[in-house]
Order: sequence, then structure tokens, then C-alpha cells
Amino acid sequence: MRSIPDAKLPSPDSKPLLLIVDDDPLIVDTLSFSLEPGFEIITSHSRPHCIQLLQQTAQQPDVALIDLGLPPYPHRPDEGLTLIPELLCLAPDIKIVVLSGQSDGDNARHARALGAVDFVTKPCPLTDLRSALDRALRFRALDTEAPPDSRSPLLIGKSPAIEKLKLQLKHYADAPFPVLIEGESGTGKEIVAKSYLHQNTARGRKPFFALNCAAISPSLVEPTLFGYAKGAFTGATASRAGYFEDAADGTLFLDEIGELPLELQAKLLRVLENGGFQRVGETQERVSRARVITATNRDLRREVKAGNFRADLYHRLSVCTVSVPPLRDMGDDKLLLLDHFRHLYAAQSKRSPFELSAEALRLWTSYSFPGNVRELRNIVIRLTAKYPGHHVNDQDLEAELDLQDDPPMPAHAPLPAERNDEALIASASRRLQQPIPFSLDTTLAETERSYIEAALRLANSNVSRAARLLGINRTTLYSRMESMSRES
Repeated sequence: MRSIPDAKLPSPDSKPLLLIVDDDPLIVDTLSFSLEPGFEIITSHSRPHCIQLLQQTAQQPDVALIDLGLPPYPHRPDEGLTLIPELLCLAPDIKIVVLSGQSDGDNARHARALGAVDFVTKPCPLTDLRSALDRALRFRALDTEAPPDSRSPLLIGKSPAIEKLKLQLKHYADAPFPVLIEGESGTGKEIVAKSYLHQNTARGRKPFFALNCAAISPSLVEPTLFGYAKGAFTGATASRAGYFEDAADGTLFLDEIGELPLELQAKLLRVLENGGFQRVGETQERVSRARVITATNRDLRREVKAGNFRADLYHRLSVCTVSVPPLRDMGDDKLLLLDHFRHLYAAQSKRSPFELSAEALRLWTSYSFPGNVRELRNIVIRLTAKYPGHHVNDQDLEAELDLQDDPPMPAHAPLPAERNDEALIASASRRLQQPIPFSLDTTLAETERSYIEAALRLANSNVSRAARLLGINRTTLYSRMESMSRES
């Protein structure tokens, strides 16, 4: 078993790299021993440790096997579910299999919606687990064998949202200015950057370099972007150019730009304003001519207000902004994407494409696809594997979809008839007149925490049911639970 993240890259004929994330040492040891004949293995015990591990390793795992119940909430699925999109952000080609005792159907469907390709319930026979990992590797092979542009053909479609995007890209393709690409996870922002803002321009024959700012240790971002001189730091045995130099007259794509450390934001701003930068450990001024394209799934305006992102850099990056639409806004384009992927993966797997029944088609078109194109593609892969050449009915399809996100209560929903505003105001008045210092933010946070904990207890830790009790959707509840864990 490989235990260090910076081991040498394996040779092409070596075993696939498997990441196991579980906080139970006995389970980790057992899985490692059992699966080692077929895999190189690295392990992690928590979500933060896993993120740090992947930021430091040179090779990204081929497949991950993760538990949902991770610290600090081992009896709830929120840490594991949060880790799924984070893993896909750090290693877009990784295939994720969930191995969890929290086998509630809602959790399984939500994990797949977030990007997992399979869900295996603990405990399970080793043969079943190996089969799930083999399927994940076959799914990965299908993706890597496909032409890159065919994996997320975002511009297949005729919806107003896609037509608007096409028009924006046509206007900005050959402009010399930076472009900021906004969009949710799974919409394929890098495809837009490479295929439509680089290859389809006068710079198309020039280099294209991409850096995921979230997938690299913060201490490595500066030397990666700007290069370094020999002896600039421990391990710098020779001078090396960075991405800005290597990109030359081409394009530099910075994904997850919201993760760029604050101390480097000023240096990036300087490059954007006059092209000037220095290698780490040098005083020599160098000039970059690369076009910078950035992408984010965050609201950078909110990050600016929170002090996490420089306002001047945001305004410089967003000279030209395009928004990649979520799949739920693309209407019948879902059907065009369905046809594209089912024929693509059927051909690659040498199987006949499946067909959806009329009821299944209605379910497909009404589904919101919270995981966007990535989720749609994974669903098609699973259906191709399960039902080659067969008709898929609505029950078969429903088992693959995350249908538990009920709409939240309206903001102005009627209040219970027994509510007594005067009693509430009188109680608040008494509290404000006490000599103890009062904080509205603290009081609201404590109230929210109490209601969330109460809902989770009433729902037996089922997050979907708890969200319905609270009158919010599950995504919002996960976000608030994550904020609570950071604050505690």
C-alpha cells in the first residue's frame, strides 16, 4: 500500500490508483489488504485530510471509495456528500464509489446526483465491492476514450439559455480581454474555455494551460503560475518557467479562481494590468502576453463583500462575463444531450443504446438535474451498462434520479394562526433590557442551530426529511450545516 502522496508516477502498465476515505482504521486496513492485489492504494480519514492529500499528490486517483459518515459528524452523511463534488473539482476524471452504512435511498440518489457513479451498502461481500470498482474503472475508460469535446457538449441545444451563451461567446472569442466564466459545478466551464474561447479563436494554435486553483496546495500556486529560480526554496534544484511563460501568446485558464489566496491576487492583478511578473526568487521583470480566462462556481460579488476576494481584481477579471446555464434551464435540450450520450457510450461499449419509455421520457424532461451535464452523463453511462438495447421504464429511471429536493416553502407563507406577535415582541423587549450584552447575530445563529438539530433528531438524521420539516430545500440545509461545522 502506498502511504505518501508524492510518490513517483506509476508506469503506464501499473495498477490503477484507488483512494479510500473512511474514518474507521479497521475498515481501511481490511479494504487495503483485500484490494491491494488490483490497486495502488492511498487512504484518508476525513474530508479536510483528503483535500490536503490530493492537493499535494502529483498523480490523481483513478477511482475513490468513500464513506458518507466522516468526522466531525460520523452518524450523518453531510461530510461525505460534501466531499463528492470537492473530489470532482480536484480530479475531474475520478470515478467515485460510495461505500456507506447510511444506505437510505435518499442518500444513494443524492450521492449519484452529486457525481458518484455507484453506491454500495455496508457491509457487503468483497466480490460486490470489486465489481463496483471494476464498473467505475470501465466508466472511466469510456470517458477517457471519448473525444474531450464529446464528453460535455454544452453547446448542443436550442434553448434560449444556450443561444444566449453562443452569442456571448461569439462576441468575446477573439477579444483580447479577460473572460470570467460563471456556472454551477458540472456544467463544463473548462470545455467552454478551451473549445470556444481558445480553440475557436486566433490563439487556437497557441498553447492552452489550465490550473485548478482549488486542486493545488496554496504554497505551490505562485511557483506554478510564475515559475521560480534555482534555490528559491527547498527542492528548487533548477530554475523553471511557470504557466504564464509557458502559455506565451496562448491562453491561461484559471479554474476555481475564488480559491486563489489573497496574497496572490495582487500579483495576478498586476499581470492583468501590465503583463509584468517575476519568478519566485528573482528580481528580473518578465512580461506575459497570455490571455487569462477564469471560472468560478462561487458568487464572487459576495466573496468581495466578505473580504475574501479583491474588488479591483474582480472588476478586472469580469470585463467580459459569460454564464454557463444549469441543465434545469435548458428545457428540451436535455433530450438532445440524452441522445448524444446514449449513442456515444453505446458505440464505445459496443452495445445497443437503450430507449426510454414515454413515461420515463416525461420524467427525464421534468427532472432538474442538480448535478448538471456531469450527472446526466453518469446516468446515461449507468443505464447503458444496466439496460443495453432495452426499454427503460419510469421505475427504472426513477431509481437513478435524486427526486427528494422538494421546493422550499414560499418566503411569505402564511404563519400559524396561533402565533402571537405581541408576546414575541414582549419577550424580545425583556431580553434587550437585561444587563447582559446582546448580539442579534449570535441569537439568530443559536436559534438556527437549535432548529436544525431538532429537525435532524425528528428525522432520524435523514437530511431530506429534516429539510422538509424546516421548509427549506436539502441543498440549503447542507450549506447551513457546513457553515455550522466551520464555526464550531
